Amino acid sequence: MRDDPRLPTSPGFWRSPLRGPWFTSVLGVVLLVGITVLFVTGLVSYAAYNPDLSPVNDKTPDKGILGFYLFAWPTHPHWLYRLNQGVHVTLGITLVPVLLAKLWSVVPKLFALPPARSLAHALERISLVLLVGGGLFEFVTGVLNIQLDYVFPGSFYPLHFYGAWVFIAAFVAHAVLKTPRALRNLRHLREGEEDGLVSPRPAAPTVSRRGALWFVGGGSLLLFLTTVGQSFDSLRRTALLAPHGGADPGSGPNGFQINKTAAYAGIEPAETGPDAWRLVITGRTGTVRLARAQLAALPLHSSALPIACVEGWSTSDQWWRGVRLRDLAALVGYDGDPPDLFVESLQRRGAFRHAALSADQVADPRSLLALYVNGEELSPDHGHPARVIVPAAPGVLNTKWVARMTFGDL
Repeated sequence: MRDDPRLPTSPGFWRSPLRGPWFTSVLGVVLLVGITVLFVTGLVSYAAYNPDLSPVNDKTPDKGILGFYLFAWPTHPHWLYRLNQGVHVTLGITLVPVLLAKLWSVVPKLFALPPARSLAHALERISLVLLVGGGLFEFVTGVLNIQLDYVFPGSFYPLHFYGAWVFIAAFVAHAVLKTPRALRNLRHLREGEEDGLVSPRPAAPTVSRRGALWFVGGGSLLLFLTTVGQSFDSLRRTALLAPHGGADPGSGPNGFQINKTAAYAGIEPAETGPDAWRLVITGRTGTVRLARAQLAALPLHSSALPIACVEGWSTSDQWWRGVRLRDLAALVGYDGDPPDLFVESLQRRGAFRHAALSADQVADPRSLLALYVNGEELSPDHGHPARVIVPAAPGVLNTKWVARMTFGDL
């Protein structure tokens, strides 16, 4: 069975002359650097939600020791989350051709017999299965989430979070075992080394290994160029593979990207009108109810801040105007340092219709309950009658259609 060239368990079945230690090593080193950056930016992205602050911010319950790295998310610089998530998503898309090429280059090993020659070999094979399965799972769920196509069962957040830890454990084990050999292969071009990758009866070559690497690199460059534009207004039309590429929705001051429309969130015009809508603010000294006109009569401040989303898209700085969150805290008894804030939306379904903000976020003078954007009242899709805007916070924490704000330690 192992020597029958008609079966994938035979080394003779895999005849491509491109496979070999050098080709695999080049791809492996690229993935070693790229996936490390992906994992770090993924952890940073998760920390940006301040998941330890309140259960409503944490979509990965029972994470246990996996939450050891979390810290209070800063508000400076205001573009921090925009940069981090743009790198995470754009790099993930760019690495897809490299990942596929690497899997293709080592596919003979997945069929090699015997399955385990020793305990060390068995552990290596198990790590390989987890590595391949975990890598495909992370990249597929990530791409589907970017495309707003939630066909997988369950919530994206815990699936991607726990999948990342399974994948990175296998990745680290594999890197420890293989990186020294990969570096030797690159230094000495050791194509003759017995690695189970070089075909014993290779077919005639149609392209060189360097040509194949150029082909993979070209594919990655093409994906980069058709993705990176979603983070820049001037390049947005080039983001052909991103849902938030192309022209801005509508025109005028409210003509910039959104994820959820008012209709999708179930927001009825009757409940946001001046006669119906009231903002309920609760704190140390009780409860205050304010109509939008009363909010607009309070001292207003302006902030230039972007909207940045977990899917990787972001806007340039928009000019927001409204009441500072710390001034609203002062209305209910917090004249000094303001406490944490729990925000509730009129939205009735979906994740993050509630959100928690830390005391540091509330205290930042740029954090607003915005009533206007770019010199005009908020449109319904951008959160009219009022929405939260906080520097460096993920877009979902900038709650739209705000109905209630509760100040106090969470």
